[in-house]
Amino acid sequence: MEPKASCPAAAPLMERKFHVLVGVTGSVAALKLPLLVSKLLDIPGMWKSRCDPVLHIDLRRWADLLLVAPLDANTLGKVASGICDNLLTCVIRAWDRSKPLLFCPAMNTAMWEHPITVQQVDQLKVFGYVEIPCVAKKLVCGDEGLGAMAEVGTIVDKVKEVLFQRSGFQQS
Repeated sequence: MEPKASCPAAAPLMERKFHVLVGVTGSVAALKLPLLVSKLLDIPGMWKSRCDPVLHIDLRRWADLLLVAPLDANTLGKVASGICDNLLTCVIRAWDRSKPLLFCPAMNTAMWEHPITVQQVDQLKVFGYVEIPCVAKKLVCGDEGLGAMAEVGTIVDKVKEVLFQRSGFQQS
């Protein structure tokens, strides 16, 4: 699909709005999604509506950045292996790797410490994706240690950094 003059993607950078696609997986950390989305919408220039049909290819064309927050162990394994059996994994598999994809691992500490996890995270980095590292804290299950999704402020700051770096805008 070629951008037309009236297409937002063809607008000069100063007039252009940002499109961030947020992928959510089955982690307890998904409870932070309403706060994360509300804070992302506070970023200057963020596009706030979508009304046309959504399919994985349309989404990859629409978004300037893909943020997967949280990225659970199951979906991490699927993405690292190239499995695309749901909308999110299909969008990731079809993702234009010239655009940023940020991911925020979130899982139980024992899952985080499993030897396969480091291999899978490294594989995503080989694809050119950017990790926003998990943090250590007391998890909902009662375990303590690494595995909790990064704090919302950390995630939003990284999204701003990447968007503004790519656009040439200065952050305020």
